[in-house]
Amino acid sequence: MKNAHDLVAQAKAQTHEIAIAQAEDAVRDADVLIDVREADEYAAGHLPGAVHMSRGLLEFKMSGSPELAVRDLNIVLYCKTSGRAALAAVQLHAMGYLKVSSIAGGFDAWVAAGKPTVKPALPTFE
Repeated sequence: MKNAHDLVAQAKAQTHEIAIAQAEDAVRDADVLIDVREADEYAAGHLPGAVHMSRGLLEFKMSGSPELAVRDLNIVLYCKTSGRAALAAVQLHAMGYLKVSSIAGGFDAWVAAGKPTVKPALPTFE
């Protein structure tokens, strides 16, 4: 019986991972940058320009967005350390997306490399 680590290892073997040294260029060249972490993780900080689609809803959100229906979009994914992004990449490939990659090491590697992050602005009620 496979466990989560086995599934991630299998997914990573099928996924193009972008080394953190090339990640900024890949993000800049992406048609869409997707953060597949949970909403609270995204709210705590994310990559500039990233859209949030948690791993559990990714297939539904991609299917429900006409602007994301083009199967040759250049899609870059990331999560905390790259496991969920690899699993998401496999699913997007299964849906017919042709150019899907993930950032090796995920958000943690991005932060450790000193790359910029942003937080959503909170509304003020003054």
